[in-house]
Amino acid sequence: MPFEHTWRWFGPHDPITLPEIKQTGATGIVTALHHIPTGEVWSIEEIEKRKAIVESYGFRWSVVESLPVHENIKKQAGNYKQLIENYKQSLRNLACCGIDTVCYNFMPVLDWSRTDLNVRYHDGSITSRFNYVEFAAFDLFILKREGASDTYDEDTIRKAEAYFKSLKDDQVQQLLSTILLGLPGSLEAYSLPEFKEALHSYKHITKTVLREHLAYFIKEITPVAEEVGIYLVIHPDDPPFSLLGLPRIVSTRDDLEYIMNIYNSVHNGIALCTGSLGAGYFNNVAKLAEQFAQRINFLHLRNVTATPDRNFMESDHLIGVVDMFSVIRTMLLEQKRRIQVSRKDTRLPMRPDHGRLMIPDQHKKGIYPGYSLFGRMRGLAEIRGMEVAIQRMIDESL
Repeated sequence: MPFEHTWRWFGPHDPITLPEIKQTGATGIVTALHHIPTGEVWSIEEIEKRKAIVESYGFRWSVVESLPVHENIKKQAGNYKQLIENYKQSLRNLACCGIDTVCYNFMPVLDWSRTDLNVRYHDGSITSRFNYVEFAAFDLFILKREGASDTYDEDTIRKAEAYFKSLKDDQVQQLLSTILLGLPGSLEAYSLPEFKEALHSYKHITKTVLREHLAYFIKEITPVAEEVGIYLVIHPDDPPFSLLGLPRIVSTRDDLEYIMNIYNSVHNGIALCTGSLGAGYFNNVAKLAEQFAQRINFLHLRNVTATPDRNFMESDHLIGVVDMFSVIRTMLLEQKRRIQVSRKDTRLPMRPDHGRLMIPDQHKKGIYPGYSLFGRMRGLAEIRGMEVAIQRMIDESL
């Protein structure tokens, strides 16, 4: 049985259309109601509207990515209890509409971080990268965050200052815009004052406190997910290390163990994002897949080149620090085991996560970085080919 091959689609305003996606070979759609403000209830009416569009082209709405977690929930501030009740109702409404997998993250302030979204790859396509010194230059000399100098060693500060002094005004603005880019599906970014205020609101929230807030959230929502048959999956931090003094709590093996132990249920699970975890040189993603296979219910498959100095670049789906062969083999074996023990969660939706911007897409407007048509289509084809080969190896070994 193959994985369910899915594709992230940002809704009717996505420049990549459902008829185009149909020709990639994907059968499931991963989408969200981006037009509904974070924290508000997703009504059955709005869910059904989106579901009808997806199904009219022969797809299944496979995964919600994401049902976003309001910052007040992460901080346990203001109306956070009501926001959690709203979240529970959205889960109930999604279940009523037949949707059973919901992805979310618990990253403070920023969903992901890159320093360059226009890196020319060796074949002429465009990819993204993260450079720690460049990020430090932003933090120290553009943002001028209080206490930032305590975050970095002297060598990094020296290199960051030299890099910042080499930038022209338009390059400073480009770095600022890249780091403050809005959430996928939104394209609405923070202004610098808004960003400073958002960071300040986390001033007294340590890793321990944020973990406690996540535990509270999981204990509140997982019983509802169990009741209505929804599989919750938490997305790893991207990148999987602290930035801007903000705590990161979904970055390492220890973090994942902690989260799985908060509530021991298949409904409290993991979205295995190989690229996010792979960006941490300390993570062996293949071994993480083995350890947590029974709690993984969504696969984001992409690859990166990464180094111990916290630099990384998005690369070919099958070439990089992630042993994609081992990850796919582990999850195919897990899928087989689930079928044998009659678990319900056997679909294992997988999507090619990110893709380089290739020539046919380079003149299209509105494509969110990493979410081009041809780059992801190539990734899906490569992953599907490897999946078929591994499945045959497994079948012939029996």
